[in-house]
Amino acid sequence: MFQQSLFKPTIVSKEQLENFQILFSNLPSLEILHSRGRPLLNSKFSLLCTLIYKNLRGMTSFVDVLNEIKDIPAVKKLLGFNYIPNKERISSFVRNTPNKFFQSIRETLLYELISFGQITGKYLSCDNTPIFAHVKENNFKTNISNRFDKTKTPKGDPDATLGVYVIYRPEKKIEYFWGYRNHIVNDAIAELPIAEVTKPNNVSGSLLFIPQLKYIKDTFHFDTKAVIGDSEFDSASNIEFVIKELKAKPIIAKNPRGSSKHQISFSDTGHPICIAGIPMLSRGIYFDKQENRWRHKFICRIKGSKKFAKQIGGWYPWNHPNFTNNRYGCCFNPRIDVDESLRKSIDYGSETFKKLYALRTSSERIFSRLLNYLIQHPSVTGLQAVSNLCTIAHITILLVALTAVKTGHKDKTRFVKNFIRTL
Repeated sequence: MFQQSLFKPTIVSKEQLENFQILFSNLPSLEILHSRGRPLLNSKFSLLCTLIYKNLRGMTSFVDVLNEIKDIPAVKKLLGFNYIPNKERISSFVRNTPNKFFQSIRETLLYELISFGQITGKYLSCDNTPIFAHVKENNFKTNISNRFDKTKTPKGDPDATLGVYVIYRPEKKIEYFWGYRNHIVNDAIAELPIAEVTKPNNVSGSLLFIPQLKYIKDTFHFDTKAVIGDSEFDSASNIEFVIKELKAKPIIAKNPRGSSKHQISFSDTGHPICIAGIPMLSRGIYFDKQENRWRHKFICRIKGSKKFAKQIGGWYPWNHPNFTNNRYGCCFNPRIDVDESLRKSIDYGSETFKKLYALRTSSERIFSRLLNYLIQHPSVTGLQAVSNLCTIAHITILLVALTAVKTGHKDKTRFVKNFIRTL
């Protein structure tokens, strides 16, 4: 499905090997576990260094890095192997290691970057990127009927789900794919990821917004001034969390699908007023099981009150189609488990909002750097293996930034591709 590179990676020099040694010295010390089999091949530290080395060398597969270990004894020594591991050993490490193991390493690197003042968390940006599963359904050279039938799970990767992404060539076009999404929250100034998680396509980024921000708040205790996101994260609960829990500004684009053409006004008693100028009638509070939220139901007063209908003659001034097509006439069901009025505090057209919203491009640049590590086209299948490869890619980015800071090269914290050659 993915063609091998026609050109071998450039030969690694002695100076570059020394720079790799400096880089790996900044990794947190890991316990070397001994189990069945040859203990020298069970070093998690060596296997992790191998995958980081693969990322920084721009290699597409495990075979490429194993061939380099085999051909260059100095690389084998650098990674801590007395014997050359096989592809199955690395695959097993990626597939069977709990993601929590890699997350703990990522957190340790973050704590060090925070201690050096490189990450402050003053402005946070949220975004996600598609990850294409390694299945034949994503390969348009194969002949498959009902390629994007969401009721048929790909046999090559049962964890993958159907999703969409937007391309511009040159006009806007929506494409379907099977796979996952990597969701991140990053420091918008340092352009470094703080939280990341990989989920199937059917998990919305809006649902992960609060859990990720809560994790950052409880773990790192940043003094956050603003949280930035596109219209995907525009919901009353997300805005309320940012304002009330984080005490920050929600710089989130307005989602046109959630807006109403008619501006709702309310009477002195708190009842919404319909477009005909008639206060609506309350029909109590109910739990919306489909969307998992509490709502207050308001219906047309003419439909709900015979006395009022008799007073005005039983007709509807605006002749709205819902008056005849619906049992309750026009209905309005606002949420009551969140404060909807908080949205009015956001000044979408102000220069401050526009200036802060421009920081959202930091997330896009982080994903652009992650593409150097091929996270969009992983060579493994399964949610846990894909999640681990994504987390290792984030570890690589943070490790490069930490090494740059420690070696006095703060201007090279984003050199994820050429850092070793320029160190």
